[in-house]
Order: sequence, then C-alpha cells, then structure tokens
Amino acid sequence: MPAPVSQADVVICGAGIAGIALAHALTVGHGVPRVMLVDDRAPLSLTSDKSTEAYRNWWPGPDQAMVQLMNRSIDLLEHWADASDNRFGLNRRGYVYATTDAHTAQRLMRDAHLASAQGAGPLRLYRSLAESAAYVPSAHRGFHDHPDGADVFLDRDAIRAHFPWLHPDVCTVVHARRRGWMSGQQLGMHLLEEARLAGAMVMSGRVTGVSCARGEVEGVTIISGGVPGEICTRMFVNAAGPHAKAVGLLADMALPLFSEAHYTVSIEDTAGAIDRNTGLVILDDPQQLEWSDEERAELAADTETRRLTELLPAGIHLRPEGYGASRTVLMLRDSHGAHRFGEPLFPMAGDPLYPEVVLRGMIRLAPALAAYLERLPATWVDGGYYTKTSENRPLIGAAGARGAHAMAGFSGFGLMAAPAAAELLAAEMTDRPIRGSPRASYAAAFAPSRFDDASYRERALAWGSVGQL
Repeated sequence: MPAPVSQADVVICGAGIAGIALAHALTVGHGVPRVMLVDDRAPLSLTSDKSTEAYRNWWPGPDQAMVQLMNRSIDLLEHWADASDNRFGLNRRGYVYATTDAHTAQRLMRDAHLASAQGAGPLRLYRSLAESAAYVPSAHRGFHDHPDGADVFLDRDAIRAHFPWLHPDVCTVVHARRRGWMSGQQLGMHLLEEARLAGAMVMSGRVTGVSCARGEVEGVTIISGGVPGEICTRMFVNAAGPHAKAVGLLADMALPLFSEAHYTVSIEDTAGAIDRNTGLVILDDPQQLEWSDEERAELAADTETRRLTELLPAGIHLRPEGYGASRTVLMLRDSHGAHRFGEPLFPMAGDPLYPEVVLRGMIRLAPALAAYLERLPATWVDGGYYTKTSENRPLIGAAGARGAHAMAGFSGFGLMAAPAAAELLAAEMTDRPIRGSPRASYAAAFAPSRFDDASYRERALAWGSVGQL
C-alpha cells in the first residue's frame, strides 16, 4: 500500500510550534505550495503544550543577536494578534526580576544596562518612594500602549508600595516590560489553520530516514498508519524538538544538542497570596531550602534527594494563569537541570517531591504561600525537555546534506522564538529577503555551522549568563 503523499516541496519533521511556524512562513509568507508536516503525535502535543507560554526580549549575552531575534518575534506576534482580534490572548504583563542579595542586585543592574544597550528599551530608575510615583503598572490584558524597556526599583519602600506581596527582604526589582505571555495552543492553531489554507498539509507518521544522492536530499522515508512509504522532496527540515539530535543523524546532521528535564506545577491560590495582575516573577537568588532536622537527615541519606538539602540554582519563577475568577498559579524551579539526556526519555520520570520543593522555595519570594505548607493543596505537575546548545542559542539554517536544514535547540523559549526563527529559515530556504527585518545582522549567530569553528566553541563556554530560566 503506497504512502498517502508521494511528493512535497518541503518536508518538515515535527508539528510543534517551530515546525508549524515554519510551515506558515513558507506557505503564507513565501507562497511555497506543498509543505508537509510529519509527526506521529497531534500538533503541538509533545513539548509545545508544556510551555509557560511566556515571551521576552530580555537576553544577556555577548552581542545583540538574541534581543534582535526576540524583538522581531514580538513584532510578528503583535501583528498576528492585531490581525486575529488577539485570538491567542497576547498580553504585556512583563517579567519581574527580584533579589534579596546585594551582589545579585549589582548583576541585575549590569544585565539591565546591557539589555538596554542591545535594544531591549530604556531604563527608568527609582531610587526612592517619591521617584517611583512615575511607575506605570502593567495592564491586566492587552499589549498596546505599554512601556518598553524596564523599571528598576532600588528602594525597599518603593518595592513595598508597588509589590506588597513580595518578601520584605527583596532589595531590588527589575520590571522588564516588553514581555508577557499568550495561549501557545491558540497561536499554534491559528498559524496552522492559515498555513493549511495556503497549501500546507499534516501527515500523521514518523520520519524513518532521509534519502540522499551525491550528498543531496531527494526524499524522506516515513511510516504512516503502520505503512512505510517515501515522500519525494529536495528540502527537509529537522524541527523535531527534543528528538532533533536523533532525527538529525538521518540527514547527516551532527547537532550539538543535549536535553534537560524541566517541570511545572500549578496550584489554586485560594489564599490570594499572588497578585493576579503581576507579570512573570523570578527570584534571582540561589536557595537552600528550610527543612526540619529530621527531614534534612532523611533527604541527605538518599542519593536521589540529597540535592534538595544543598544550594539550589537561582531562577525560581511563577505567574498567574487565566483571567476573571481564575486563581491558578503556575510555578517552576530548576531542581533537575543538572540531569542531561542525549536522547530524552518518554514518558518522563515523575517526582513526587517536586510540588513541595517548589512551594518551599517560593516562600522566599512570596511569604503568603507558606499557608499551603501545612497541608499541600491539590497540584498538577507537567513536564518537558529543554533541548539546547552549550550557549543556549538555537540552530537555524542549513545543516548536513544539501537541502537539509535544522530548526532546533530552542530550550525553553521555542514559543517566543519560533515566529522570527521561522521567518529567518524560510527566507534562507527560498533565497528571499525579509522585509523590515535586520536578518543579516543576526542570521550568522544561529547558523548551525558556527559550531564548526573551534574558537567559537571556546568563546561560547566563557559567556557566563545565557538567559536560561
């Protein structure tokens, strides 16, 4: 029995947000008529639906590339939101970075000045309660007429006035403004619907090989409905998310990727501990969790839980989820990131301690959450993989055999980066310019070929902060 489809202009392996955004850019943006998405799961159901659905243009780094890529993505998101009556609920609540440590405060200030210089917008400094009267809080919904750049609070009284639910030890707050969140599922389905109307197709199946002749792609072998087949094509794109490393080997791509397991927990904040109007809030301090002597001894005695008695990395964060009567709060902390995987494992391993570990850490950010420790509320835990490069930048461009391309390594920022990344790769594949985009200024920063340069690999290891949350 032959495969359902035998020919396509482009075959994209992976129907997550990266693959869907690329299909949209090729069909709607460039008029490529036959684009085939191949995935053995429903669209947006492997990693894309595990996202906190947030976006930001706040990226430390040695150059402007990530800020430029994210600014372009946000431009596209805002354009699509306007064109669709904001079908996917884009807001601009911002990210709120907080610290209780004077040394971390100095680093936050350095990062803020660097981000501003790289194009994230101006800084507004508040050194007193009186100065902070000029602060404009985030609107609950929408994204128009919001400030850009960041508001930096350097005075505890000002912090208490505008963020009264934060821990009283917080000494510095940076409210970075051109960021927020959206419904990733609604965004993805909006793009997929438009792409389908322009000729894109979705095949339920698994890519099993990439056929090459004289080093050039000439077809993709698949299994669909248990039936093997081949799609004749001259262009193949690896947008396989956490499986990108393995899929890359099918097309002679040796991608420098690894994966980390990350989890999200949600609770119903019936005590009203978290401001429902806040942005995504990050405590930028490493933490050693408080345990009773008995609990600490029990945890330390087990090699699997000993890490919970040691210093945990910074970056614990939360945000409100939903509008109206919703009381849901999403919370995350990286207590598993040190566990690296060459090829991710599904289903992911569970962690029964994760909700309590997250809540204990969150108390240092929002003390009112301590009310839930005596009797843990009902929690919902979900998880996915951050598949990434050593310098936490994506791979966008030609890789492996001629006609093969990578769109991978988006770590935890695939949703926010996919629009501009897809635009960039579609322009490369069709050899057409990007109207209104500084493509030439950042394309090389994401080309997979950058890792062919040994000196680049050495420099990347010395970058320091790579924007990971």
